[in-house]
Amino acid sequence: MSTYSREYYATRYANTIYSANTILDIVLGHLPTIHSAVDIGCGVGTWLAALRERGVANIDGLDGSWVDQELLVIPRTCFHYVDLTTSTIELPQKYDLAISLEVAEHLPPDRAETFVSYLTALSNYVLFSAAIPFQGGVGHVNERWQHYWAELFEARDCVVHDFIRPRIWNDTKIPFWYRQNMFLFSKVTSSSPVKTGSMPLDVVHPDLYMRPDVNPQLGVRSSFKLFLRALRDYLSKASTERAGSRPH
Repeated sequence: MSTYSREYYATRYANTIYSANTILDIVLGHLPTIHSAVDIGCGVGTWLAALRERGVANIDGLDGSWVDQELLVIPRTCFHYVDLTTSTIELPQKYDLAISLEVAEHLPPDRAETFVSYLTALSNYVLFSAAIPFQGGVGHVNERWQHYWAELFEARDCVVHDFIRPRIWNDTKIPFWYRQNMFLFSKVTSSSPVKTGSMPLDVVHPDLYMRPDVNPQLGVRSSFKLFLRALRDYLSKASTERAGSRPH
């Protein structure tokens, strides 16, 4: 599993805390009272820290050995090293909420089903997001459309609740990948927290679509427009200079 730099993790809390607070306020309003939570691929623990501030005392976070524990925003005793590409996730309890955000795309395709099985075994409620094709990022080896993950959860008796994305879609303070990919999954046997949303599962956020590295045609089109504007300015200036140099 490819790693992010220490600098990335050093700034991750500041970059993510607004998203965590905003999204968790939406999610927790639709769930039974949460007393425990686990975050698989937790980074420095931002989402768990936000839950602790909301009174969730029993938390655990798992991530790779590249996470510098000096940067953790949760107690070190709550953090556990794990190699998600090969290791079995073994924890002594089941949690009220499991979280895994933008992690699954880092795992080999043959680990996808096993990973979803781990998540659904850890909790009846899973807050989940994963990168779509061509989203790009460090170490993305299994980018999939949103329906792919929904089907894996469905095969494990979980239903998708798409009430988060409509609420945050236009919030530019939240990274587009959360606005595009975030779902809550729940066990069929659990009380349904909310109705499902009206958006299609497979969508591309405009903030991703408009990136030149994702849609090169946009970059070419924009460059061509700039070229035409510069050419018109040049010809206009040249015409004016020629007119001024003519004898009267």
